[in-house]
Amino acid sequence: MKQPVAALPGAMQAMMGLIDAVAKSGLDDKIKMLVDLRASQINGCAFCVDMHAKEMKAAGESDERIFSVVAWRETAFYTEAERVALEMTEVVTRMADKPDPVSDELWARAEALFDERQMAGLLVAIATINVWNRVNVATRQPPGIPHT
Repeated sequence: MKQPVAALPGAMQAMMGLIDAVAKSGLDDKIKMLVDLRASQINGCAFCVDMHAKEMKAAGESDERIFSVVAWRETAFYTEAERVALEMTEVVTRMADKPDPVSDELWARAEALFDERQMAGLLVAIATINVWNRVNVATRQPPGIPHT
C-alpha cells in the first residue's frame, strides 16, 4: 500500500496542519527534531528514524547528539528542556506501560521550562509523530523513499 496519509483524501492536509501548528507554537526546532527521532526509535519506524536523523544532520546537529538520542539519559549532550521533552516523548509514546504515564512531577518540570503554547506544541508534536510512525510501520514504508 502506498503511504496511507497520502492515499486518504484530506489526511495529508490534516497532518501538515498539525505540523504547521507545532511550528507556530514556539517549541524549539531542535526539541521538535529530538521528539521526532526518539518516538520513531521507540516505535521502530525505519522510515522516520532515517528521515529525522538526516533532518537533524542537515540542521547542523552533531553526530554525538544524533547517535545518542536512544541513550539520552546516559549522556551530557542535551539541555534540561531537551531532557524533559525526551522524557515526555517516551512516556506519552508508551502510555500503556504505566497507569499514570505523565507523572505530576514530570508535568511540573515541563511547566517550569515551557509556556502553555510550547507545552501544547510539544504534546501535539509527540502525538503527530506517533501517527506517522503507526501508519508507516503498519504499511512497512521503506526508509529513504519520499511519501507520495
